[in-house]
Amino acid sequence: MPGVKLDAVLPSIVDKIVKKLPVSKIMRWGDGESQFVRPVHGLVLMHGRHVVSGTVLGVPAGNTTNGHRFMGAASIRLPNADEYEAKLLKDGRVVADFATRKSEIEKQLQAEAGRQKASLGDYQDLLDEVTALVEFPAVYAGQFDASFLEVPHECLILTMRQNQKYFPLFSPDGKLLPKFLIVSNMRVDDPRPIVGGNERVIRPRLEDARFFFNQDRKVRLDTRVPQLAKVVFHNKLGSQLERTERIKLLAGEIARALGVDTMVAERAAELCKADLLTGMVGEFPELQGVMGRYYALHDGEQREVADAIEQHYRPRFAGDKLPEGPLASAVALADKLDSLAGLFSIKELPTGDKDPFGLRRAALGVVRIVVENQLPLSLKDLVDSAFGPFRGKPQTDLKMFFTERMRSYFLERGYSANEVEAVLSLNPVAIALIPKQLEAVRAFSALPEAASLAAANKRIANILRQAESKGESFADVDVSALKEPAEISLFEALQTAARSAKPLFDSGDFAGYLKAFASLKSPVDSFFDAVMVLTDDKKLRENRLALLTDMRKAMNRFSDISKLAA
Repeated sequence: MPGVKLDAVLPSIVDKIVKKLPVSKIMRWGDGESQFVRPVHGLVLMHGRHVVSGTVLGVPAGNTTNGHRFMGAASIRLPNADEYEAKLLKDGRVVADFATRKSEIEKQLQAEAGRQKASLGDYQDLLDEVTALVEFPAVYAGQFDASFLEVPHECLILTMRQNQKYFPLFSPDGKLLPKFLIVSNMRVDDPRPIVGGNERVIRPRLEDARFFFNQDRKVRLDTRVPQLAKVVFHNKLGSQLERTERIKLLAGEIARALGVDTMVAERAAELCKADLLTGMVGEFPELQGVMGRYYALHDGEQREVADAIEQHYRPRFAGDKLPEGPLASAVALADKLDSLAGLFSIKELPTGDKDPFGLRRAALGVVRIVVENQLPLSLKDLVDSAFGPFRGKPQTDLKMFFTERMRSYFLERGYSANEVEAVLSLNPVAIALIPKQLEAVRAFSALPEAASLAAANKRIANILRQAESKGESFADVDVSALKEPAEISLFEALQTAARSAKPLFDSGDFAGYLKAFASLKSPVDSFFDAVMVLTDDKKLRENRLALLTDMRKAMNRFSDISKLAA
């Protein structure tokens, strides 16, 4: 293929790349047709000393750029492309590289926080955002009236971080201080005007938060519940009030299964969505549940109720904290299961990378709550109960969806694909036991007998599948019909192993249970060497198939060992 000049291809390549940028909102400017996140006034395209000719977004390329709006040179000519970063920093007062700028901001933040004898809390997301907003960063400290600390700290923190892009400061014991850090785009000798201006700006924001908090507390949460009838959850699934009633029934049922107070769980579920109608949550939707807890405590509700209201949204994202205790877990599970069952019942399923209702997150939340909180709940029973209000709707899709989420969850926790498949292929319902079962499978895999027994199990599965496809039927082993020494030996070894394994399984020692069958390696190998299973003698064939069935049932009580040979 013949070569082409850079000038002929680079502008079109840049144009295509710009159009593929993940920009949620674009705009036009002037009388042109170009579209971008902001108006584009200049374009530099260079290769060494050569200026690449061409146009991108309606702007012709050149070798001149602009510096900082107030502190740098208005026009900076670049003799060489390699000088871009250094010239911008020296003449333009612009730190061009994102990583360098971020590192500089973080260094200044930590230094100023240290001077204030404070810490920054969780600040990485805001740091990324602020890094993209400034060119020549400088960090200054501001403060606000301590009387605002009577407002829930979550509200103040969100106001500072989200609205103003300020970094709140915390005392060594984690309490919010009436101080904050500003990342300014101006480095000046006297920052007092900048600090004073930001302190004036934040005050009305904090006043708004205090106003919403005081106004919301004038109306009890339980009196807001009937108004949820005016809030649509989904046009095919009714209002938030109807959804709240479903969550209440389901939470009570789960609480009963967990042996906790159903009335307390139902009260928390009844109130869990009421804060959606408050002014504070209307201003900051991220505070759903958080404000419900504050308002419930103000109304005199039990602390368990208030805590469950806040925690029923957990986990909100990967790695988030889980609801604490069985009562909060019951309400959280009910909330997520109702969403899953309802939306699956109307075929609102995730597709590809699109999941507008967060169903993958909800399903993973259910798995995490049950598994990590070690709740003695059946996944099948949970799904059946969640589908109660949607009778007649198929549940298979949701059960398969849960299996996929569990597969991903346990793979991410470091288990191998074969180990996970060995356990999940049997469709376990007591999913809180899966980690112990996976550890048992892993321990079994490390035994010297494991590979041979896994291969034997795979062979047995194929033989039984072949027999069943031909309509073969076989019941219990007839001991008197055992003829070959190898099959008699296998039968006796299986009986001995099963007797020693049963109490181990009953006590939850899954690793010990599987290891008890390691002794079968030699008799199994001898059996397949010396015995023809699918013999022409019908009675003998059926008896041997029954023996293999007993072995497969015994060894694969909670995991399919044959999957380890895959």
